[in-house]
Parts: sequence; C-alpha cells; structure tokens
Amino acid sequence: MRVALAADHAGFPLKGPIIEWLEDAGHEPVDFGTDSSAAVDYPDVIAPAARAVAGGDCRLGIVLGGSGTGEQIVANKIRGIRCVEAADPVTARLGREHNDANVLSMGSRIIGQEVALACVAAFMAGQFEGGRHARRVAKISQLEESF
Repeated sequence: MRVALAADHAGFPLKGPIIEWLEDAGHEPVDFGTDSSAAVDYPDVIAPAARAVAGGDCRLGIVLGGSGTGEQIVANKIRGIRCVEAADPVTARLGREHNDANVLSMGSRIIGQEVALACVAAFMAGQFEGGRHARRVAKISQLEESF
C-alpha cells in the first residue's frame, strides 16, 4: 500500500523509523519531506501529503510534527481527509475503525519512537467498521460540501 509521509523539522526524527517500519511491513512510503531538522513551515510539507491521499495517489498518510496538532489541522483542511491525532495506539486504531481516518498525525515532542511505531502499527491494521459509524462519517463528508 502506498502511504504518504510528511514531517516538519520537529517531526523529522520519527520519519526514518516510520519509513523503515512501513517498508518492513510491505508498504510503499511516499516521502513528502522534510529531509532534515532545519526549520520548515509545516503546511508546506503536510498539505501535499494530504492531497496525495485525498487524490488517491496514496491510500493512507502519516504526518509528523512537534505536537501533531498543527499537522492534523492542516491535513483536515484538505477535502476528503479525516486525520486523527494520536499519542497512543488505541486512539490511532479507533480513528480508523470508527472515523475511517485516512491520515495519522503524531508529535515527536509528545511521544517517543516506540509509541509512535505502535501507533503506526495500530493505524495500519485498523479497518473501518462501517455500520453506525458510516452514517456519522457521511455526515462529516456533508460538512465539506456546506461551504
């Protein structure tokens, strides 16, 4: 599965281990940057990754920053994106199962590598449950059309 991956300078330390995890699990990470810990404006790298997911070039996405909050906000500005911010594997999994989240956001100043990789594993393994959740996700999609 193709997975969009983007990090700002603060999230950069988690990017390499996540790319390695994805490759070991048989996925194809598509790297949207950044390539160092030099300061960048996170919307410049997060938005293209989210657009790749929304446009269908990548099935899922993972975005990384210091807290994960700004990255989640940027991703969720892209029509068709449902980005879950997670600092634990349960939240990452439930984002997929209940909200059909297609992007995971995490903060390297909030969680370390071990927890981040556990979140990635839970997110990637999660499957949308549909049912009552489908009705709610449809209502979220309708909100995108209301402007």
